[in-house]
Amino acid sequence: MNRISVRGMAVASATAVTAVGAVVGVASGESKPTTVSDVAGSTLLAEVPTGGSAQTVADNLVRQSDAQQSAALVTAQKAAAEAARAKAADAAHAKAAADQRAKEQAASRAAAAAQRQQLVSYSPGSVQALAASIIGNATQFSCFSHIVTRESGWSYTATNPSSGAYGLVQALPGSKMASVGADWRTNPATQIKWGLNYMNSRYGSPCDAWAFWQAHSYY
Repeated sequence: MNRISVRGMAVASATAVTAVGAVVGVASGESKPTTVSDVAGSTLLAEVPTGGSAQTVADNLVRQSDAQQSAALVTAQKAAAEAARAKAADAAHAKAAADQRAKEQAASRAAAAAQRQQLVSYSPGSVQALAASIIGNATQFSCFSHIVTRESGWSYTATNPSSGAYGLVQALPGSKMASVGADWRTNPATQIKWGLNYMNSRYGSPCDAWAFWQAHSYY
């Protein structure tokens, strides 16, 4: 029997009860008989679950509650896992950055130490010997030596306070010599190679550069 048929029976029963009540009411002298709407408008007992139906409803509510709790737990676990991954990634990034800074600082200290070593390792005589070995030709070396002696006195850290020219051959600016080597500030070999290239490309040879220097006091 479905809910509609149950409601129909309830209404029919209410109608019968109302009819009996009306007769009783008239017999007893009541002025207002009970109507069908008074009974039909009240809650029908057929709408209230009883027995097995009530247990089914309770079981469904328990299952829904369990499902909601399980879903909430899964969501919380996912959020915790994501937070843990993000924290681990941040920690790894910070460690990598710290390691990189440590490497850069170590490299900088090593470079500074190497520069200090170079600064105390080369004497004017050793620099001249180095230039002679690089140039090869004794005549060209002699002309090269005349220029360097007048420009820097064979000091590879010589700096012109007015112009800022730097090194053995007084390159202006000194950073030009970086085309030969990044160590142009401290390595006389780099300066000699750059100066020799400059003299060859601009004048043809160190001796031609020396001839120009004698005429103009610069080259």
